[in-house]
Amino acid sequence: MRRINKCCLIALLMGVAGLSQAKDEWPQWRGPSANGHASEDAKNFPLTWSETENIAWKTVVPGRGHSTPLISGDQIWMTSAVEVEADPEDAAKRLEANTGDQPLTLLETADLIAVCVDRKTGEVIHQVHLLTLQKPQWVHKLNSYASPTPVLRDGRLYCHFGTFGSACVDTENAKLLWTNTDLHVMHENGPGSSPLVVGNRMIVHLDGSDEQFAAAFDTETGKVAWRTDRSGEMGENPQTHKACGTPLAVEIDGKVQVLSSAASWLYGYDPQTGEELWKHPYGATAFSNVAVGVTGPDDRVYVPTGFGKTEMMALDLSSGQPRELWRFKKAVSRSPSPLLVDGLLFFIADNGVASCVDATTGEALWQERIDGNFSASPVYAEGRIYCLNREGETVVLAAGREFKLLGRNQLSGAHYASAVPVGGALYVRTDEALYRIEEAGAE
Repeated sequence: MRRINKCCLIALLMGVAGLSQAKDEWPQWRGPSANGHASEDAKNFPLTWSETENIAWKTVVPGRGHSTPLISGDQIWMTSAVEVEADPEDAAKRLEANTGDQPLTLLETADLIAVCVDRKTGEVIHQVHLLTLQKPQWVHKLNSYASPTPVLRDGRLYCHFGTFGSACVDTENAKLLWTNTDLHVMHENGPGSSPLVVGNRMIVHLDGSDEQFAAAFDTETGKVAWRTDRSGEMGENPQTHKACGTPLAVEIDGKVQVLSSAASWLYGYDPQTGEELWKHPYGATAFSNVAVGVTGPDDRVYVPTGFGKTEMMALDLSSGQPRELWRFKKAVSRSPSPLLVDGLLFFIADNGVASCVDATTGEALWQERIDGNFSASPVYAEGRIYCLNREGETVVLAAGREFKLLGRNQLSGAHYASAVPVGGALYVRTDEALYRIEEAGAE
């Protein structure tokens, strides 16, 4: 079977011949290789910090959002929402249509914006208006109206906000190039799926309680290129039909497939046409998928199944169709995505239990409680795993076969976005501010 190496796959996904992991780039939610790893040549990341230690700058970001910061050169981009709360009487009336039981946020209006910060100084240099929402759907209290992380590619910022629409910005001149508001679902808890750009397609998930499908926009025009409805059967309760999974690209036998995690099923699609290539059942009720899987050697992929009966699945895709290898069922993450490092699979359950599993066998090597409540996905840099919780703390672990706690670092605010380890600094967005964290005196 023919395979291409990791750098070639990255080049194919980014549409740039010869592209490799860049020391000063973080172009999408899970980084240059879509696996949560810092580039191999990025060094000297900090181990300890606080509000008064190893902070190069701190910047308040306009609006509210949970999208992870993206970096290209001296620019840091993220999305946000400038919110106007709904009148309590109006909110109560609108919520009569809600069939769920979760704590919710309801707005009168929201202006969705793209914000650019100067990487050296922390100054806000661009604030681009994308879309205005009137009486938008409610979102979960732990969600925001700007949670999906955009994609940076070839001088463009591709933004997606679920049912609220999508947009594209020219990052050189901060001009809005296109918007699209054609695709709609009832999210129930708000959008959470980040987009994936493969060639000339921006691929998105829209899995609501009413409709469930994957779709792609033409990156040049913003028009819908394809839409494919989910074909797998689901349970009777519409609340278990929704999902917030993010598409993941894998290369099998020289061809790119899109792994698409939805309620009850994992799908494989052709990124150019949207043709369904296969689907694999989770085997039990699983929905509201947030965590994205991670790919490994020998065409393996490791996928958390979501809320409900949460399990970690290991699949072999070498034949082009999934073959299940093992399942792990104890304290599996629902929101934070897993990390794969040197044959070890690391993940953090939402309630603060960290695990290390042998990726080949599925055997647990250790499980330890690290405290806190976790929404953000961990990242890996220089042998360390940075785990950010909603209490504003970053727990630093050694990425090894034995549990080792390296540090605990507290900031003001809560962590929902993942940290970004680039060029020796950590860029961390809390719900209050964006930080550049690096060793004092570092250039």
